[in-house]
Amino acid sequence: MKLTYLGTAAAEGWPAVFCDCESCEKARKLGGKNIRTRSQTLIDKTLLVDLSPDTYFHSLRDNLQLSDIITLLITHSHQDHFYPEELIMRGEPYAHNATKPLLTIYGNDKVHARFLEAMKLNDSSNLDRRIRFQEVKEFIPFTTQDGYRVIPVLANHDPHERCLLYIIEKGDKRILYANDTGIFPPETWEFLKNIHFDLASFDCTGGLTKDGFYHMGLPDVLECRDRLIAENCMDTTTKLVLTHFSHNGKLLYEELVRHTKNYGFTVAYDGMNLNI
Repeated sequence: MKLTYLGTAAAEGWPAVFCDCESCEKARKLGGKNIRTRSQTLIDKTLLVDLSPDTYFHSLRDNLQLSDIITLLITHSHQDHFYPEELIMRGEPYAHNATKPLLTIYGNDKVHARFLEAMKLNDSSNLDRRIRFQEVKEFIPFTTQDGYRVIPVLANHDPHERCLLYIIEKGDKRILYANDTGIFPPETWEFLKNIHFDLASFDCTGGLTKDGFYHMGLPDVLECRDRLIAENCMDTTTKLVLTHFSHNGKLLYEELVRHTKNYGFTVAYDGMNLNI
């Protein structure tokens, strides 16, 4: 599997959309890997995790053919992870792609509700033949049309929503995609026992600050990493990635690299590619 981290920021982006704090001003000045758009990851060329408000920009920057995407996994309904109005653009007359495969969107009940609300604005002539929604439940596996076996598991994020993390498998490779979340809830820890991951991607919104109940900072990530090792989920071959950063965490890219280099983490940046 090839992972492309299209966006690696929290909801406000970095520099944040209306902010002139020190961390945002430094990012503006330094540019490069310090410029972070809203969170989104592409797996191979057909599976997309989350529909960020920056999706169109990602497609331009990274030369993506979004009409090739046939699987869309949504972690939760917050607007930085799911911008469903964009989906209307997959139908006529906005898109002439009738020969492309159907796009299937997977998500929880709140994501489904947001999808249905957005579809009330639909004025395309064939959208019902271009996209479909499949509601999913935590811990119940499903197989996508492009051959991935996916298991949603519970996140520890918004107490008013059953937010999801995803286990994604293809062939002999398996990844854990774990943002947005704090320390995993008990049901998820129980489910993960003895499931080995080739790559684990962690929320690190808080930088060096501990959170644990909504997002994670490095202390929370280390706690999760150690428990995953103890539960036979990871070993020295597992790639460890940090993503979903906020200007409130303060550390710019090179600072994050310095603080995490002794722990074996890869600090994600926009456009970063990894193969497993």
